[in-house]
Order: sequence, then C-alpha cells, then structure tokens
Amino acid sequence: MDFFWFRRDLRLVDNRGLDLAMARSSALQPIFIFDPTILSQLEDKADLRVQGIFLLLQRLDEQLAQLGSGLRLFFAEPLEAWRQIAAETQIGTVYGNEDYEPYPMRRDHTVQEFLQSIGAQMVWCKDQVIRAKAEVLKPDGKPYTVFTPYKRKWLETLERQDITPSQSQPQKANWVDRSEKCGVLDPEWIGFSRSGFELPKIETSHLGRYGEVRDYPALNATSQLGFHLRFGSVSVRQWAQRAQSTNETWYSQFIWRDFFMQILWHFPHVVHGPFRPEYGAIQWENNPEAFERWKQGQTGYPLVDAGMRELAQKGTMPNRVRMVVASFLSKHLLIDWRWGERYFAQKLLDYDLAANNGNWQWAAGTGCDAAPYFRVFNPETQLQKFDPQACYVKAWVPEFGTPDYPKPMIDHQWARQRALASYQRAVKK
Repeated sequence: MDFFWFRRDLRLVDNRGLDLAMARSSALQPIFIFDPTILSQLEDKADLRVQGIFLLLQRLDEQLAQLGSGLRLFFAEPLEAWRQIAAETQIGTVYGNEDYEPYPMRRDHTVQEFLQSIGAQMVWCKDQVIRAKAEVLKPDGKPYTVFTPYKRKWLETLERQDITPSQSQPQKANWVDRSEKCGVLDPEWIGFSRSGFELPKIETSHLGRYGEVRDYPALNATSQLGFHLRFGSVSVRQWAQRAQSTNETWYSQFIWRDFFMQILWHFPHVVHGPFRPEYGAIQWENNPEAFERWKQGQTGYPLVDAGMRELAQKGTMPNRVRMVVASFLSKHLLIDWRWGERYFAQKLLDYDLAANNGNWQWAAGTGCDAAPYFRVFNPETQLQKFDPQACYVKAWVPEFGTPDYPKPMIDHQWARQRALASYQRAVKK
C-alpha cells in the first residue's frame, strides 16, 4: 500500500506531492501525524492554531469522504507512527512534501532511513515555496544574503511552471476505501481544549492597492493569507500567480517568503542566534518587568500597545505594527530579540519559523539586511504617519487619551542612544 503524508499542505488541489502520488498509485492511504515534539512547544492548551488545524483536517476529511476515503490520524512521534503502520501492512511508497526547518528535516531523515530499512520508498516534492533551498544562487554558487539582489535573480530565473498551479483533480480510483480512523477530529484527543475559533477568511478587496494600504493598520487591509499559506490550505502557486498580475508589492511578499526560507536552510544557526555573529556580543538589559509591560500592551506608546493587545487577543498584527513593536523591544527596551521571537511564536496565527526569525532579526538589526543596525523606529512618529487619527489605537486601547493610560515607560531619544552605544560596543568587539 502507498501513503500520502499530509503536513504543511492540507488541501487536495495543486498539491505537488499528492499530484505525483495520484499519478503513480491506485491504492493511496492519506495520513496525518500530530507530533508531540512540536505540540509540547505550545504553552496555551487553547492554542488557536491547533483549533485551526483540526478545522482544516475536518474539511480535508470531508473532501476525502466524497472520494470514498478518509484521513488516518496518529498522535505519536512520527517514527513510532510509521513503525506501527509497518507492523500492520506492507508499505510501498510514501509521498510527502519537503519541509525546510531544522527539526522537521531531522525528523524526515529519520523516517526515511526507517522506511528504506524495511524496503519502502520515500518520495519528497517541493510544494510550500516557489523556489527552494539552493535554486537561487549568486554567480559564485553561494547563497544570497541580501534581499534585493536575491529578488532580481529570483525574477530573472523564474519559469512559468514555477507558479503555474496544477489542474489535476483527485479521483476515487486513487484511494483506499474509507476505514475506521486512528484518532478523532477533536483537539481534546491530543490534550488541547476546544474553542469557537473560525478559520480566517481570506480578504482580497485591498490587494490591488496593497502597496498603498498595507502600512495603515486602521484600514484592516490584512489578507489573512498568511495563516492558510502556513498550513498549506491554499496553494502558494495559485496566489503568487494572482499577485504577479495584481500588485508588484504584494508579489514581492512571496519572494520575501522564499528568501527567508532559503536563509533558514543555508544558515540554520539563525534559529538560536544572530545571523551576523558579531551581534552575539550585544549586552542586553533583559528586564523581565519591562518585557511583561511590552507583552501586556502597557508601554505608554499607543501604537506598540495596540499591536500587542491585538496579538494577545486575536493572534494577528498588521505588518507595519509588527516592525514597530519588534524594534521597540530590541532597541528601546534593549531586550534580546529572541524573547520577542518566542512570544510571537506562541501567539501568531500565521507563525512561520523562517519569516518570524527573519523579520525579528531585521527589526533587531542582527539579520541579513543591507542597512546598518542603527535603524530605530520612533513609535510616536510611526503613529502620526500611519494612524494619524488613532483609529487603530482606539480600537485596541480604549483608555488612550484618558488619565488611565500610562506615560511612556522610556524616553525615545535616550533609549535610541543607549541602543546605538550597545550595538557599537558589540561591533567593536
């Protein structure tokens, strides 16, 4: 029997690994494995992303039911799950789509070695990105570490098929008969609580003017596409193709996504430390009380506080505001960017390791950015420019403008000079 291992690709249409499996196999069993190693990193047992995964799996299972099949679910270390499957049936070929994060790559290598040891085959496909790993390199064969030249090469070498969605449709003939599932489609099965969470609805009305509206949080112009790309419930090729003919700035976001993914693949040390090693010498203040005020949205800087409160309540935050709050933590409060990155990892609905890490290091000035470290966002200026009527702020900080709202916890100019001095000392070392 052959298998398709669903992971970050929870859809039946334009799924590269699944397309290949359906082309080759006439007895395909779809499975999904809840990995305790990944789930153990989630602190909130009502985590909205877990709820979202179950909703996506329910939808996927309903679609498979129409084809006479159904998902088989496991809650186990992936290697143990495959050992259990191998004990029950003879495994022919397992199809799946590549992951480029360090832990999933180690996990997949271990599973592949096991399958080979029992005479089975593992076939991987590229699906979650448009250009992967070492597909876009400098003339000397080294990876790009600055976005603009990477983008130029990405566009120059892009071929039509790279962003052309597949037109194949799942057929009943490809699947094994629907059988009793191993596991249930309920978060409580894996130790998480239920909630009234609803899948984010993709909003397209602003995308034609994405470059004009994306920096203004009160316009609520966020597409919500990030969540669906993270879990693969939509095709990155379908949406990149649409962006290509819709808005150049929006199209660039797909290239940024590939850029950070290849940075993570080429330089896995960024998971635990700065991209530029010299910034490992920064002397962070790391004040726990200041960090807590930042998390709670009680800094006295309205745009920062509004963003942090939205994040805590909804798991979302507009792009411009993400940059402001990240800069404030690392530059104003001089708190290690990794503290903020970990907090975002716990809260963001669209959390993606490569993008989250890349953007935090960009804001902190420790990453692969051509600009020097002395970019420090002024949160007051950012408010005046991008939310001049404080519409976004008032939606999340109702006490803004009243005596109940706190004074700024730190002076901008003083904090800026302190940050620059700390970074300069680190560079000199």
